[in-house]
Amino acid sequence: MPRPPTLYVTGHYDLRYRDLNDGFVHRPVPRIGEGVETTDGMTQMGISRWFSGLSAALGAALLPTVVRAQDGLETIGRPEPGGMGFQTPVTELARDIVWLDTTLLYIITAVSVFVLALLAIVIFRFNRARNPEPASFTHNATLEVAWTVVPIIILIFIGSLSLPVLFKQLEIPEADLTIKTTGNQWYWTYEYPDEQLEFDAFMLQRDELVEHGYGEEDFLLATDTAVVVPVDAVVRLQVTAGDVIHAWKIPAFGVHMDAIPGRLNETWFQAEREGIYFGQCSELCGKDHSYMPIVVKVVSEEAYAAWLEEARELYATGPRRENNVDVAQATE
Repeated sequence: MPRPPTLYVTGHYDLRYRDLNDGFVHRPVPRIGEGVETTDGMTQMGISRWFSGLSAALGAALLPTVVRAQDGLETIGRPEPGGMGFQTPVTELARDIVWLDTTLLYIITAVSVFVLALLAIVIFRFNRARNPEPASFTHNATLEVAWTVVPIIILIFIGSLSLPVLFKQLEIPEADLTIKTTGNQWYWTYEYPDEQLEFDAFMLQRDELVEHGYGEEDFLLATDTAVVVPVDAVVRLQVTAGDVIHAWKIPAFGVHMDAIPGRLNETWFQAEREGIYFGQCSELCGKDHSYMPIVVKVVSEEAYAAWLEEARELYATGPRRENNVDVAQATE
Protein backbone atom coordinates (compact mmCIF):
# COMPACT_ATOMS: atom_id res chain seq x y z
CA MET A 1 0.00 0.00 0.00
CA PRO A 2 1.54 3.38 -1.00
CA ARG A 3 2.62 5.61 1.86
CA PRO A 4 1.21 9.15 2.00
CA PRO A 5 3.50 12.15 1.45
CA THR A 6 5.19 13.46 4.59
CA LEU A 7 5.73 17.17 5.25
CA TYR A 8 9.19 18.27 6.31
CA VAL A 9 10.27 21.73 7.44
CA THR A 10 13.79 22.98 6.75
CA GLY A 11 15.76 25.29 9.02
CA HIS A 12 14.60 28.27 6.94
CA TYR A 13 10.94 27.29 7.31
CA ASP A 14 10.76 26.54 3.61
CA LEU A 15 8.08 23.88 3.24
CA ARG A 16 8.95 20.83 1.18
CA TYR A 17 6.97 17.62 0.64
CA ARG A 18 8.96 14.46 0.10
CA ASP A 19 6.90 11.66 -1.36
CA LEU A 20 8.10 8.45 0.26
CA ASN A 21 7.02 6.49 -2.81
CA ASP A 22 9.18 8.29 -5.37
CA GLY A 23 11.66 10.34 -3.30
CA PHE A 24 11.02 13.60 -5.16
CA VAL A 25 10.58 17.04 -3.63
CA HIS A 26 7.55 19.30 -4.02
CA ARG A 27 7.32 22.89 -2.83
CA PRO A 28 3.71 23.95 -2.12
CA VAL A 29 2.79 27.43 -0.89
CA PRO A 30 1.64 27.18 2.75
CA ARG A 31 -1.74 28.39 3.92
CA ILE A 32 -1.40 30.95 6.68
CA GLY A 33 -2.85 30.00 10.05
CA GLU A 34 -2.63 26.25 9.56
CA GLY A 35 -0.35 24.12 11.72
CA VAL A 36 2.29 21.77 10.35
CA GLU A 37 1.70 18.08 10.95
CA THR A 38 4.99 16.22 11.25
CA THR A 39 5.66 12.49 11.12
CA ASP A 40 5.06 12.13 14.86
CA GLY A 41 1.68 13.88 14.64
CA MET A 42 2.72 16.96 16.66
CA THR A 43 2.14 20.57 15.59
CA GLN A 44 5.54 22.25 15.25
CA MET A 45 4.94 25.63 13.63
CA GLY A 46 2.66 28.46 14.72
CA ILE A 47 1.24 31.31 12.73
CA SER A 48 4.35 33.48 13.07
CA ARG A 49 6.48 30.81 11.44
CA TRP A 50 3.91 30.50 8.66
CA PHE A 51 4.74 34.06 7.65
CA SER A 52 8.40 32.99 7.34
CA GLY A 53 7.30 29.98 5.31
CA LEU A 54 5.24 32.20 3.04
CA SER A 55 8.23 34.48 2.46
CA ALA A 56 10.37 31.51 1.49
CA ALA A 57 7.65 30.25 -0.84
CA LEU A 58 7.35 33.67 -2.52
CA GLY A 59 11.14 33.68 -2.93
CA ALA A 60 10.88 30.29 -4.61
CA ALA A 61 8.29 31.72 -6.99
CA LEU A 62 10.83 34.35 -8.10
CA LEU A 63 13.60 31.77 -8.40
CA PRO A 64 13.26 30.95 -12.12
CA THR A 65 14.26 34.55 -12.97
CA VAL A 66 17.63 34.00 -11.31
CA VAL A 67 18.10 30.44 -12.45
CA ARG A 68 17.46 31.32 -16.09
CA ALA A 69 19.70 34.38 -16.02
CA GLN A 70 22.28 32.33 -17.96
CA ASP A 71 20.09 30.97 -20.79
CA GLY A 72 22.07 29.97 -23.86
CA LEU A 73 24.99 28.44 -21.96
CA GLU A 74 26.45 25.30 -23.47
CA THR A 75 26.01 22.17 -21.36
CA ILE A 76 29.51 20.72 -21.17
CA GLY A 77 29.71 18.68 -18.00
CA ARG A 78 26.92 16.18 -18.69
CA PRO A 79 27.40 12.39 -18.78
CA GLU A 80 26.71 10.98 -22.24
CA PRO A 81 24.99 7.64 -22.97
CA GLY A 82 27.61 5.04 -23.83
CA GLY A 83 30.38 7.49 -23.07
CA MET A 84 33.86 6.29 -22.10
CA GLY A 85 36.65 8.15 -20.38
CA PHE A 86 36.58 11.51 -18.64
CA GLN A 87 34.33 14.49 -19.25
CA THR A 88 35.86 17.39 -21.14
CA PRO A 89 38.34 18.98 -18.68
CA VAL A 90 37.87 22.72 -18.25
CA THR A 91 40.30 23.41 -15.42
CA GLU A 92 44.02 22.95 -14.95
CA LEU A 93 43.32 20.42 -12.20
CA ALA A 94 41.11 18.31 -14.47
CA ARG A 95 43.69 18.34 -17.29
CA ASP A 96 46.39 17.21 -14.85
CA ILE A 97 44.17 14.33 -13.69
CA VAL A 98 43.46 13.22 -17.28
CA TRP A 99 47.17 13.41 -18.12
CA LEU A 100 48.13 11.44 -15.00
CA ASP A 101 45.49 8.79 -15.71
CA THR A 102 46.72 8.39 -19.29
CA THR A 103 50.36 8.13 -18.19
CA LEU A 104 49.53 5.53 -15.53
CA LEU A 105 47.56 3.57 -18.12
CA TYR A 106 50.68 3.33 -20.28
CA ILE A 107 52.76 2.21 -17.30
CA ILE A 108 50.31 -0.43 -16.08
CA THR A 109 49.83 -1.69 -19.66
CA ALA A 110 53.59 -2.17 -20.04
CA VAL A 111 53.82 -3.95 -16.66
CA SER A 112 50.86 -6.19 -17.48
CA VAL A 113 52.24 -7.14 -20.90
CA PHE A 114 55.64 -7.92 -19.36
CA VAL A 115 54.13 -10.14 -16.64
CA LEU A 116 51.90 -11.93 -19.15
CA ALA A 117 54.93 -12.53 -21.38
CA LEU A 118 56.82 -14.09 -18.44
CA LEU A 119 53.82 -16.31 -17.65
CA ALA A 120 53.59 -17.39 -21.29
CA ILE A 121 57.30 -18.28 -21.33
CA VAL A 122 56.94 -20.33 -18.16
CA ILE A 123 53.81 -22.11 -19.41
CA PHE A 124 55.11 -23.07 -22.86
CA ARG A 125 58.84 -23.48 -22.24
CA PHE A 126 58.93 -25.09 -18.82
CA ASN A 127 55.92 -27.40 -18.94
CA ARG A 128 56.32 -31.12 -18.20
CA ALA A 129 56.48 -32.14 -21.85
CA ARG A 130 59.33 -29.79 -22.74
CA ASN A 131 61.14 -29.85 -19.42
CA PRO A 132 60.68 -33.27 -17.77
CA GLU A 133 63.70 -32.73 -15.49
CA PRO A 134 63.11 -29.52 -13.48
CA ALA A 135 66.06 -27.55 -12.16
CA SER A 136 67.00 -28.12 -8.53
CA PHE A 137 68.13 -24.59 -7.55
CA THR A 138 65.97 -22.58 -5.09
CA HIS A 139 67.45 -19.07 -5.12
CA ASN A 140 68.77 -16.51 -7.56
CA ALA A 141 70.12 -13.44 -5.81
CA THR A 142 70.27 -11.29 -8.96
CA LEU A 143 66.67 -12.07 -9.90
CA GLU A 144 65.38 -11.50 -6.38
CA VAL A 145 67.09 -8.10 -6.14
CA ALA A 146 65.74 -7.15 -9.58
CA TRP A 147 62.10 -8.00 -8.83
CA THR A 148 62.34 -5.97 -5.63
CA VAL A 149 64.22 -2.93 -6.91
CA VAL A 150 62.39 -2.52 -10.24
CA PRO A 151 58.88 -2.19 -8.66
CA ILE A 152 60.31 0.30 -6.16
CA ILE A 153 61.71 2.39 -9.00
CA ILE A 154 58.35 2.25 -10.81
CA LEU A 155 56.50 3.37 -7.67
CA ILE A 156 58.95 6.22 -7.06
CA PHE A 157 58.45 7.34 -10.66
CA ILE A 158 54.66 7.21 -10.29
CA GLY A 159 54.90 9.14 -7.02
CA SER A 160 56.99 11.83 -8.67
CA LEU A 161 54.16 12.32 -11.17
CA SER A 162 51.14 12.01 -8.88
CA LEU A 163 52.26 13.94 -5.78
CA PRO A 164 52.62 17.30 -7.59
CA VAL A 165 49.08 16.86 -8.95
CA LEU A 166 47.79 16.10 -5.44
CA PHE A 167 49.62 19.05 -3.88
CA LYS A 168 48.28 21.39 -6.56
CA GLN A 169 44.72 20.44 -5.55
CA LEU A 170 45.41 21.19 -1.89
CA GLU A 171 47.56 24.33 -2.26
CA ILE A 172 44.91 26.98 -2.84
CA PRO A 173 46.07 30.09 -4.72
CA GLU A 174 44.79 33.57 -3.90
CA ALA A 175 41.05 33.33 -4.49
CA ASP A 176 38.77 35.73 -6.36
CA LEU A 177 35.69 34.14 -4.84
CA THR A 178 34.89 31.96 -1.83
CA ILE A 179 31.93 29.56 -1.74
CA LYS A 180 30.96 27.38 1.18
CA THR A 181 28.88 24.27 0.46
CA THR A 182 27.15 22.19 3.11
CA GLY A 183 25.85 18.72 2.40
CA ASN A 184 22.51 17.80 3.95
CA GLN A 185 20.19 14.82 3.62
CA TRP A 186 19.51 15.19 0.72
CA TYR A 187 20.28 18.60 -0.74
CA TRP A 188 23.08 21.16 -0.80
CA THR A 189 23.30 24.54 0.91
CA TYR A 190 25.55 27.18 -0.67
CA GLU A 191 26.95 30.34 0.90
CA TYR A 192 28.84 33.24 -0.67
CA PRO A 193 30.45 34.62 2.52
CA ASP A 194 31.79 37.83 0.95
CA GLU A 195 28.37 38.65 -0.45
CA GLN A 196 26.38 37.34 2.55
CA LEU A 197 24.27 35.08 0.32
CA GLU A 198 22.85 31.68 1.20
CA PHE A 199 20.49 29.32 -0.66
CA ASP A 200 19.58 25.65 -0.96
CA ALA A 201 19.65 23.47 -4.08
CA PHE A 202 17.14 20.64 -4.53
CA MET A 203 16.82 18.23 -7.43
CA LEU A 204 14.15 19.14 -9.99
CA GLN A 205 11.28 16.87 -10.94
CA ARG A 206 10.58 16.04 -14.57
CA ASP A 207 7.74 18.55 -14.81
CA GLU A 208 9.97 21.34 -13.41
CA LEU A 209 12.84 20.99 -15.91
CA VAL A 210 11.44 23.17 -18.69
CA GLU A 211 10.34 25.82 -16.20
CA HIS A 212 13.94 26.17 -15.04
CA GLY A 213 15.45 26.09 -18.55
CA TYR A 214 16.61 22.44 -18.66
CA GLY A 215 15.82 19.55 -21.01
CA GLU A 216 14.50 16.07 -20.36
CA GLU A 217 18.05 14.70 -20.59
CA ASP A 218 18.93 16.72 -17.48
CA PHE A 219 16.56 14.81 -15.21
CA LEU A 220 18.33 13.64 -12.03
CA LEU A 221 21.09 16.17 -12.80
CA ALA A 222 19.42 19.60 -12.61
CA THR A 223 18.61 21.55 -9.43
CA ASP A 224 16.26 24.43 -8.68
CA THR A 225 19.20 26.74 -7.91
CA ALA A 226 22.76 26.63 -9.17
CA VAL A 227 26.21 27.75 -8.12
CA VAL A 228 27.18 30.62 -10.41
CA VAL A 229 30.82 31.66 -10.87
CA PRO A 230 32.61 33.95 -13.34
CA VAL A 231 34.82 32.37 -15.96
CA ASP A 232 38.57 32.29 -15.20
CA ALA A 233 37.98 33.21 -11.55
CA VAL A 234 39.87 31.30 -8.86
CA VAL A 235 37.17 29.84 -6.61
CA ARG A 236 38.00 28.69 -3.10
CA LEU A 237 35.53 25.95 -2.19
CA GLN A 238 34.87 25.19 1.46
CA VAL A 239 33.06 21.90 2.01
CA THR A 240 31.33 20.57 5.13
CA ALA A 241 28.19 18.65 6.11
CA GLY A 242 25.32 19.12 8.52
CA ASP A 243 24.41 15.50 9.23
CA VAL A 244 26.34 12.63 7.62
CA ILE A 245 29.33 12.39 5.28
CA HIS A 246 28.69 13.62 1.73
CA ALA A 247 31.08 14.43 -1.14
CA TRP A 248 30.97 17.39 -3.57
CA LYS A 249 32.15 16.41 -7.03
CA ILE A 250 32.23 18.06 -10.47
CA PRO A 251 34.11 15.73 -12.87
CA ALA A 252 34.80 18.39 -15.52
CA PHE A 253 36.54 20.51 -12.85
CA GLY A 254 38.60 17.65 -11.42
CA VAL A 255 37.14 18.47 -8.00
CA HIS A 256 36.08 15.83 -5.47
CA MET A 257 36.02 16.76 -1.78
CA ASP A 258 34.42 14.95 1.16
CA ALA A 259 31.90 16.89 3.24
CA ILE A 260 32.34 15.82 6.86
CA PRO A 261 30.23 17.06 9.80
CA GLY A 262 32.29 19.25 12.13
CA ARG A 263 35.15 19.64 9.66
CA LEU A 264 35.78 22.28 6.98
CA ASN A 265 37.65 20.91 3.97
CA GLU A 266 38.93 23.18 1.24
CA THR A 267 39.78 22.86 -2.42
CA TRP A 268 39.67 25.16 -5.47
CA PHE A 269 39.02 25.36 -9.16
CA GLN A 270 39.36 27.85 -12.01
CA ALA A 271 36.91 27.11 -14.82
CA GLU A 272 38.23 28.32 -18.18
CA ARG A 273 35.12 27.80 -20.29
CA GLU A 274 31.60 29.13 -19.92
CA GLY A 275 28.91 26.51 -19.63
CA ILE A 276 26.71 24.37 -17.38
CA TYR A 277 28.39 21.59 -15.43
CA PHE A 278 26.76 18.76 -13.50
CA GLY A 279 27.97 16.69 -10.59
CA GLN A 280 26.65 14.38 -7.89
CA CYS A 281 27.14 13.60 -4.24
CA SER A 282 29.81 10.90 -4.38
CA GLU A 283 29.59 9.45 -0.88
CA LEU A 284 26.80 7.10 0.21
CA CYS A 285 24.69 9.24 2.54
CA GLY A 286 21.32 7.50 2.88
CA LYS A 287 18.29 6.47 0.90
CA ASP A 288 18.19 9.57 -1.33
CA HIS A 289 21.92 9.67 -2.02
CA SER A 290 21.25 9.43 -5.76
CA TYR A 291 19.00 12.53 -5.61
CA MET A 292 21.71 15.04 -4.61
CA PRO A 293 22.86 16.52 -7.92
CA ILE A 294 25.14 19.55 -8.24
CA VAL A 295 24.90 22.29 -10.86
CA VAL A 296 27.57 24.92 -11.51
CA LYS A 297 27.10 27.63 -14.14
CA VAL A 298 30.27 29.34 -15.38
CA VAL A 299 29.37 32.68 -16.93
CA SER A 300 30.98 35.89 -18.12
CA GLU A 301 31.90 38.66 -15.67
CA GLU A 302 28.94 40.72 -16.89
CA ALA A 303 26.45 37.87 -16.48
CA TYR A 304 27.85 37.08 -13.04
CA ALA A 305 27.45 40.70 -11.93
CA ALA A 306 23.83 40.69 -13.15
CA TRP A 307 23.13 37.41 -11.35
CA LEU A 308 24.72 38.78 -8.20
CA GLU A 309 22.42 41.78 -8.16
CA GLU A 310 19.34 39.56 -8.38
CA ALA A 311 20.74 37.06 -5.89
CA ARG A 312 21.26 39.79 -3.29
CA GLU A 313 17.55 40.52 -3.38
CA LEU A 314 16.56 36.88 -2.88
CA TYR A 315 19.30 35.29 -0.80
CA ALA A 316 20.96 38.06 1.22
CA THR A 317 21.59 37.19 4.88
CA GLY A 318 23.45 40.39 5.83
CA PRO A 319 25.64 43.21 4.46
CA ARG A 320 28.18 42.13 1.87
CA ARG A 321 31.86 42.31 2.77
CA GLU A 322 34.90 43.75 1.01
CA ASN A 323 38.37 43.28 2.45
CA ASN A 324 36.79 41.88 5.65
CA VAL A 325 34.73 45.07 6.15
CA ASP A 326 30.93 45.20 6.06
CA VAL A 327 30.04 47.52 3.18
CA ALA A 328 26.90 48.74 4.92
CA GLN A 329 28.87 49.69 8.04
CA ALA A 330 31.68 51.34 6.08
CA THR A 331 29.28 53.74 4.37
CA GLU A 332 27.64 54.97 7.57
